[in-house]
Amino acid sequence: MKNIHAIAISFMLATMIPAQASDNMKAFPPAEKGMVRHVLQLPQQNDESAYKVELIVGKTVQVDGHNKYFFSGRIERSTVKGWGFSMYMVSKLGPLAGTLMAVDPNTPKVDRFITLGGEPYLIRYNSRLPLVVYAPEGVQVRYRLWSAGNEVRTINEG
Repeated sequence: MKNIHAIAISFMLATMIPAQASDNMKAFPPAEKGMVRHVLQLPQQNDESAYKVELIVGKTVQVDGHNKYFFSGRIERSTVKGWGFSMYMVSKLGPLAGTLMAVDPNTPKVDRFITLGGEPYLIRYNSRLPLVVYAPEGVQVRYRLWSAGNEVRTINEG
């Protein structure tokens, strides 16, 4: 009898998580014309305070393989009115800029994923809410997970 209860409870919990995620999506407006809504549901972690999510926004373009390139633009955080949930907006991407190292004009172009310039955009890890990013059509939104190690060190007095 205990096994049946355990199975029933496990099934209820497994079906509640996707339902909760879809309920939370009701808070986020659909993408406006020319924009795409990107949604990421993060898996639950034991200690989510030890994790960060880096948002990486960019586009694959043909460039030379020697110079470093970046797009101007930025990720802006806003709050969904009436809900208090965070959402992220990239209003535009561009123009493309980069270093000016001389390259043989006959060198073939290569496809490279070019990102927004500047510091990495790190946000708090939260598996209870979807991470929602609005970006222009043709722009890719990628992410990287960062986690803290277990070792904590002391800074010596100086």
